[in-house]
Amino acid sequence: MKKFTKILALALAVCLCMGLLAGCTGGKDPVEPTAPASNGGDDAAALKTVETGKLHMSTNAAFPPYEMTTDDGGFEGIDVEVATAIAKKLGLELVVDDMGFDAALTAVQTGKSDIAMAGITVTDERKEVMDFSDSYATGIQVVIVKEGSPIETVDDLANAQMIGCQKATTGYIYCSDTPENGGYGEDHVTAYETGALAVMALVNGQIDAVVIDNEPAKSYVAANEGLKILDTEFAVEDYAIAVGKGNTQLLDAVNKAMAELKADGTFQDIVDKYIKAE
Repeated sequence: MKKFTKILALALAVCLCMGLLAGCTGGKDPVEPTAPASNGGDDAAALKTVETGKLHMSTNAAFPPYEMTTDDGGFEGIDVEVATAIAKKLGLELVVDDMGFDAALTAVQTGKSDIAMAGITVTDERKEVMDFSDSYATGIQVVIVKEGSPIETVDDLANAQMIGCQKATTGYIYCSDTPENGGYGEDHVTAYETGALAVMALVNGQIDAVVIDNEPAKSYVAANEGLKILDTEFAVEDYAIAVGKGNTQLLDAVNKAMAELKADGTFQDIVDKYIKAE
């Protein structure tokens, strides 16, 4: 009996231990925890931005139809709406920081903004100090003159006494370069803080022509009687979004978001809203 009792006690102990183990696992194999579904917030948490939860965009809001101010002090335009859509896809809130064009470029270089959008042309010089997204638009540089001006083609610019351009733009860079490099020399070019100021100088007879991007040129000519755009193009360029040099994580996220906006038609809808088919 004693031997039977010991065996029975041992069996009960083993069963008790197995029961406790079964209680810890629910009687089933362990289950790995399920990762939460991505909703855009995960991407936002992974991205390093100037301000947590926000995407700062530096721009010069005097470049219609890409970026403009509204009557209530807000911002609108192709770049503004595209950046808003990109920020939404990244789970971030867009913040528009309006400043001079050259300051907008500097802001992204120095980490004061996350991206810069202002009809920015990709050039080799700029690629040395910042990175660029895939191109999202083609920019055409044109020449604005007064009706009846002796400047009738781009070649005639060589005879202009003074050409106006917006400060730090490729138009200014091209025009102010030396004649040996295809420019007209700094002595024949005046840089203005905005394209609107350059156009006003043309209206007032202070300069002979303005070299600027085609879309804003259309707006300025429509708003100022007696001006026209030459038929010949000055230059053809690519617009892209600028990010800080080496910030590949943000660059990849922006490119992915832009590709999705193009694929689902959102990007084209935004463009069509501001640029009507001719």
